[in-house]
Amino acid sequence: MLKKDKEKVFGGEWSEDMLREFLSAESYDGSDADYVAAIRAYRHMLPEVFADYVGLFAAEGHDVNAKNAQGVTLLQTIASHTKGAPYAESLRAAGAA
Repeated sequence: MLKKDKEKVFGGEWSEDMLREFLSAESYDGSDADYVAAIRAYRHMLPEVFADYVGLFAAEGHDVNAKNAQGVTLLQTIASHTKGAPYAESLRAAGAA
């Protein structure tokens, strides 16, 4: 029987090691790997945790302006979501345009 590798964590305390698990991802559709990693983090984190993640993401040299295969940026994608405003603000604060 297979067991889950990791449990999804949405709230609570996130350690830096937990945030680091979301820093890299592989792209299978031509999107920038940084786009895939950040979108995956966005889908699993509350806004305040995502803000910490974006700070680490940028500090580690990842691209806050990464694009998907259609040329849409992280900021454009997240800002287009009904509840994306606080997440988008974190990206703007890190220099996303």
